[in-house]
Order: sequence, then structure tokens, then C-alpha cells
Amino acid sequence: MSDSNPGAGALDIVALDGPGGVGKSSVAREVAARLGWLYIDTGAMYRAVTLAATEQGLSLNDEPALAQLARTLQIELRPHPGGDPTIWLDGRDVSLAIRTNQISVATALVADTPTVRHILVAHQRRLGEQGRVVMDGRDITTVVFPQARWKFYLDASLDERVQRRAEQLMAKGLWVNSEELAKQITERDRRDRIRPVGPLRIAPGATVIDTTSLSFETVVQTLLAQVQAELSLPAAV
Repeated sequence: MSDSNPGAGALDIVALDGPGGVGKSSVAREVAARLGWLYIDTGAMYRAVTLAATEQGLSLNDEPALAQLARTLQIELRPHPGGDPTIWLDGRDVSLAIRTNQISVATALVADTPTVRHILVAHQRRLGEQGRVVMDGRDITTVVFPQARWKFYLDASLDERVQRRAEQLMAKGLWVNSEELAKQITERDRRDRIRPVGPLRIAPGATVIDTTSLSFETVVQTLLAQVQAELSLPAAV
């Protein structure tokens, strides 16, 4: 089974990749909102499968069981006026449940499972194949939509990423141990880069942005400038 998205020609998709805690989701949500496009949080899909697996008592090393679970789950990303999209799993809102530290750690195991990735990548492609979407993850520019019209790789220093992730968790009322969080992000970086299917890497032609010393608004404007510049070009004759 090939991991390349079929079809030729660039799609009107803004694809963002990068390591954990860099702020991809926040940037992607804002870019989508300003463009009036659909935002797809692919990481939430893996978290939802992880939540369901833990609730059902499945071993996160049992690939056949995880794959069967991923095939049967109904995962929805619903727009929420004035806020973040909500994540629904089999008809219930799990937006907060999938963001706990326990699920964050466990998701790395599920995301490393090749058959689960194949199943969710296929779902992500169906969601984005009509274009006019903003999608973020670890392998969006390289595997899910390598022919996205706009490809970005966001990065930042480890200290900056730990601080950003801690602020996100605390804003949700979750307790944070920064030292433990740094260890988790470092380990997740390692696993993401050596994963046999869909490893984290910089796609050919992607714009790399080190966001360490940049404000959120500056990053958003940098992405928007590239997208809007091309959208405003006259149609080719």
C-alpha cells in the first residue's frame, strides 16, 4: 500500500508539520478561520483512538485490536462558533478527555502503529480531498497530502515548546510538571522521527519557520501572506 496521495496537481490545502508543542494546531486553527476554510486536527484523531482503546482496556501494543477499533470508531471534528472545533467520538464530545497527559503519552504508541496510521490517513484524505482545508500533524506534507499547494514545517526550541505546551494544558485546568513534560516531548520527538510509517521530516519544497522568537500573530501572518499571494495571482492562460 502506497503512502502517496493519489492524483496529480496541487490541491488547495495548507499543510503544516512539525514537532510536538510547536503550536501547529493553534496556528492552523487561526489560519483556517481567517481564510474561511475547514480546519482538520489530525492529532485529535489519534488521540480519540487512544482514548477509546484505554477505555476498552485494549493493549496499546495489540496492533490487530487497535486496527479493528480504528475501523469501527466514528470520529468527527465539528466546528464550534467562537472557539476550537470539538472532537466527537461515537456521538460524545471528548474534546477535553483526549487532552489529558495520560492520553498524550499513550497516543505515541497508537500513532506508531502502521495499520492505524493507514486507516486514519485514508480518513484524513477523504476529509481534505475537496480542498480549501488547513490540516496539521506530523506527516501531512509528506504522506497525507504531499501535493498540498502550501506546505509548512514549524519548529521551535525545546524550552519554548515545553513552555507553550504547559500554558496550553494549564489553560485547560490541567496540572503540569515542566520537567516531566520536557522528557515526554523529547521522547515523542525521537519516536516521531524513527517511526517506520509517516516519520516526521521536512518535505521537499516546504517552507521552514523557526517560531522560537516569533509571536503567534507573526507566524499566522507569515503563512497567510504566502497563501493569499498565490490566491490573488491571475489564472493561468
